[in-house]
Amino acid sequence: MRLLVGDIGGTKTALGMAETDGGAVTLSEPRRYPSAGFGSFDQIVQHYMVETGAQCRFAAFAVAGPIHDRRCETTNLPWLLDADALEHGFGFAGVELLNDLEAVAWGVPVLEPRDLAEIHPGDALSQGNACVVAAGTGLGQAGLFWDGIRHQAFATEGGHTDFAPADDLEFALLTYLKSRYGRVSWERVVSGPGIANLYDFLLFRHGVQPPAWLKSAIDEGGDTAAAVAQAAADERCPLCVETMGLFMRLYGREAGNLALKHMALGGVYLGGGIALKNLTCLRRGGFLEGFFDKGRMGSLMRRMPVRVIMQPHTPLLGAARFMASQ
Repeated sequence: MRLLVGDIGGTKTALGMAETDGGAVTLSEPRRYPSAGFGSFDQIVQHYMVETGAQCRFAAFAVAGPIHDRRCETTNLPWLLDADALEHGFGFAGVELLNDLEAVAWGVPVLEPRDLAEIHPGDALSQGNACVVAAGTGLGQAGLFWDGIRHQAFATEGGHTDFAPADDLEFALLTYLKSRYGRVSWERVVSGPGIANLYDFLLFRHGVQPPAWLKSAIDEGGDTAAAVAQAAADERCPLCVETMGLFMRLYGREAGNLALKHMALGGVYLGGGIALKNLTCLRRGGFLEGFFDKGRMGSLMRRMPVRVIMQPHTPLLGAARFMASQ
């Protein structure tokens, strides 16, 4: 089957052409576009079709948001995607929408060893359920149910569950964020905007102002998370180092929460741009410290392999596999 596949996120939208043959997927003509640079998803598809000259009868799109009745209101974009309208508008014979992390989960089984970076080996011989968690513009989560023969992917909106503090610092963080947002979800602390929230909280807690060079970098780039992460990697700003240390510990705790709920002895997979861009920081220990910190379940957590997905086209591969399964 030849089809158009897409990954629609709050920051970027990726499109490509996929060929499926059994369980194998071949991807061609991948393109990436700034989501905010277009008024609608239809405009991006039209631009891609003109740019590449691509033609096909089917399409599958991974979307950052819940799918209901073949429609999705994107969580971090003012877009409404409707599979029936896309079929009619572009003349497709069939269009499917699926949650973006569900698409990543569909893509996991076709990843090669070179597509993964190991954070913790766990029990590599164990089989069972697996899960995917991805911090980026938001906090996506999905599961892979092991049916005894293969993994079956399913979507969740677990990133929007309530943030639970574990110590005095995190209780202070919750109080600070409640004054800003009211209800505080895990996405408010484990995401790109979450890094900015943690940095603002620590500025407030320590009663300090950001250094002029960092403020300038944030103002020029428009991305607090990226500027803070880079300053921490360069060890130019102690508060940025503290921010990323807190972020990784919280990321590990929530990844561990998901792994426990899914009994993920088959593996925990970290997707999203933050893990990919901050691999060195991820390996320093704070993430695994938070991941293993499950009291009586600590020994169980250590049996679970933890891997970072290095293949950026995983959602596109997964969308193609999902469509082929239909």
